[in-house]
Amino acid sequence: MRTGSAIVMLAVAGLALWSGGGFFRLFVLVGAALLIWEWKTMVDRFPDDRTTRATWLAFGGVYVALAALALIALERGGMVLPVLGAVIATDIGAYFVGRTIGGPKIAPAISPSKTWSGLAGGMIASGLLLMLAGPALLSGAVGGQFDADAISGGIGALLLVLCGGAIAVLAQAGDFFESWIKRRAGVKDSGSWIPGHGGLFDRVDGLLPVSIAAALALWLIRISW
Repeated sequence: MRTGSAIVMLAVAGLALWSGGGFFRLFVLVGAALLIWEWKTMVDRFPDDRTTRATWLAFGGVYVALAALALIALERGGMVLPVLGAVIATDIGAYFVGRTIGGPKIAPAISPSKTWSGLAGGMIASGLLLMLAGPALLSGAVGGQFDADAISGGIGALLLVLCGGAIAVLAQAGDFFESWIKRRAGVKDSGSWIPGHGGLFDRVDGLLPVSIAAALALWLIRISW
């Protein structure tokens, strides 16, 4: 069931990314609506007063809305694929290195399975992905202003590795944040939309902060260009 759900998710997301334009924006907006609903169901379980829960609900709405707008901006700038690829590489690298090496936990009270070695593995995997595939993935970004040859040299490769490491740290921070929210709500998963995987928030927790940061970086690059 878990594998089948993953295949369906990848197919739908891949179709939305390939179609682009209005279909991709609709895909993002539907996802944002589901995320806000999941956020509300978790906040409703917080052991806080009504005012505090309302504040958390507003924060979640802004957080998800910013991430949705960021993804739309990244799609227009041709940056969704490298950002998404780096986040996926982070998850894969962190999982395999963390399981293989283990070692000290980062924050066992929030997420008992996350280790420092796993974070390092995620940073390495993300950095390597951008270093090897980044020039090709970014060649059409920022309205065609990036040249694959210009970012494939020594300094360009180093910058891509550093960007990959930063993405990994942000993705793991998003994962920790969602884990902390679920612990406050006393739930194992953010929802039950995806058989074998839980909720949508469980799958995109790392993508949300990375998307916001990447869109901000894209905006700053366009201004300075």
